[in-house]
Amino acid sequence: MSILDKTKIGNSAKVNLELSKDRLTKDIVDAISYSSVGKICDFRITDGKGIGVVLQLSNGKEQWFFEDEIDLLDENGDVIKIINDKKENNNLIFDILKQLKYENKHKINELLNPINFFLWLIVSFKDIF
Repeated sequence: MSILDKTKIGNSAKVNLELSKDRLTKDIVDAISYSSVGKICDFRITDGKGIGVVLQLSNGKEQWFFEDEIDLLDENGDVIKIINDKKENNNLIFDILKQLKYENKHKINELLNPINFFLWLIVSFKDIF
């Protein structure tokens, strides 16, 4: 479930300072230390993989945050749980592929063995599936 499904502009969010402290200026860190709750004023695409939010902080400044750096709050100030709906493959083939291990080969006859190459190829591609 995306952050866009759970919130809209004007809602509140709480910043987890430990996850974002290394990239923020001292003014922003001080504002978050004073009050970690901000108001969502915009959404922004982050590094092509997800959606982030622009928060208006207690000092009036705006700062964007990655989706995993904030907790969404409801009207009562309680944290809204975000459920990741990643469907797991319960396929026997995928279970077998996940259990495959490949040990590096050092002898020339092991390197030239087509079975070892095939095993290496399958293990290399198992994370794609």
